[in-house]
Amino acid sequence: MGKVGKLQKFAEVTVFENCYERAVELKGKWKSDVFQNDNPITVEMACGKGEYTIGLAERFPDRNFIGIDVKGNRLWKGAKYALEHNMTNVAFHRLMIGNIEEYFDKGEIDEFWITFPDPQHAKKRKRLTNPMFLSRYRNISKDGAIMNLKSDSTRFYEFTKEVIAEQELTLLEDCDDIYAWDDIPEHLANIQTFYEKMWLEQGKKIKFLRYVL
Repeated sequence: MGKVGKLQKFAEVTVFENCYERAVELKGKWKSDVFQNDNPITVEMACGKGEYTIGLAERFPDRNFIGIDVKGNRLWKGAKYALEHNMTNVAFHRLMIGNIEEYFDKGEIDEFWITFPDPQHAKKRKRLTNPMFLSRYRNISKDGAIMNLKSDSTRFYEFTKEVIAEQELTLLEDCDDIYAWDDIPEHLANIQTFYEKMWLEQGKKIKFLRYVL
């Protein structure tokens, strides 16, 4: 079979049963209407092809996972894999993160992951861990929700630490080189996205932060 093109991927994603697009009608109903269980929900922001969302869902079957990205063709790979492997604890949602409060209710999300985001060197306001975005995440999550950041960017990592300090948030884990970490969690070491593999080949160190929102 030949390579699937971008337009075909976009078309297929619109009919995949585990993919949703700007589904405002599901606000507050993800557990009841999509996952049909009461397990905690983890959201991966800007999930791209969904590699990390899938990896986490495979390792933690007692949790629900939603991968979010603005580009539908990117979601195709993860969504197709989940369907082919009958994964019922994972879904994908096409939306703009800046409007995330329209699609999830207060208390609906338990945990967030941001993996290898665009560092937005020139535009701090677009960084996914800036105070404006953190406020939006709090508006859809439970009290004490957890944020995980995995990044190759020293600038993004340091910026996020500054925000954590300024907002006096509880920092749970701080590592500037996860592969030098003696007790690195299995999922942190063994789920590697396309971009992580690329950065590792270039000799970059991978940073990790875990903190309470």
